[in-house]
Amino acid sequence: MVLSSQYSAFLIARVAAGIAGNIFAFGLFVSPMPTFKRIIRNGSTEEFSGLPYIYALLNCMISMWYGTPLISTDNILILTVNSAGAVFQFVYIAVFIIYAEKPKKVRMLGLLVAVFGLFTIIVVASLQISDFFLRRTIVGLLSCFSLISMFASPLFIINLVIRTKSVEYMPFYLSLSTFLMSTSFLLYGIFNYDPYVYVPNGIGTILGIVQLALYFHYHRSSKEDSREPLIVSYA
Repeated sequence: MVLSSQYSAFLIARVAAGIAGNIFAFGLFVSPMPTFKRIIRNGSTEEFSGLPYIYALLNCMISMWYGTPLISTDNILILTVNSAGAVFQFVYIAVFIIYAEKPKKVRMLGLLVAVFGLFTIIVVASLQISDFFLRRTIVGLLSCFSLISMFASPLFIINLVIRTKSVEYMPFYLSLSTFLMSTSFLLYGIFNYDPYVYVPNGIGTILGIVQLALYFHYHRSSKEDSREPLIVSYA
């Protein structure tokens, strides 16, 4: 009975962490909306770059594939959060392509085709691996490296904040959402004994703490509290 109760509590904690991660991730998914409202309002992508959304789409799709039962078991909440993330990124890319100038439009369409092509190769190639453990390891490593590189992107913002002593380009709620989402999936990965989830999200949690610490240290010298975000990171 004691073991059964402990297992039930453990299972509840894992599910709760995964659901929390999904909720906090939603905050990240909607964070670029002010940017795209501006693009639609002005009828132009101006100087905004679409590359972050292309890379975010690829990251979500790889992580989504990792979360499917064909690759890993008991990772349905990884599947749900990255499926939602992929839909958001695809919509953002579609809006960007509609309002971009012809050179940017052609480039973005080419990159979008390349993303779907690469994802198709990953899916087909991984399904050729009959050994389930090896298949999970390979796709898990791809997902892990992709997430780590996504979480590394705030390093440029951190460097900018330190150099300018201003948090103008580091929105508080975006940093807070990143930290909360990373922490949630760090716990989810630990509870699920999944290093391909808790390792990258552990790194994301540390970077989130650094961002929040810098924000509270420099926010008084910032001219404004936030700026329209250009990129988000996911679980």
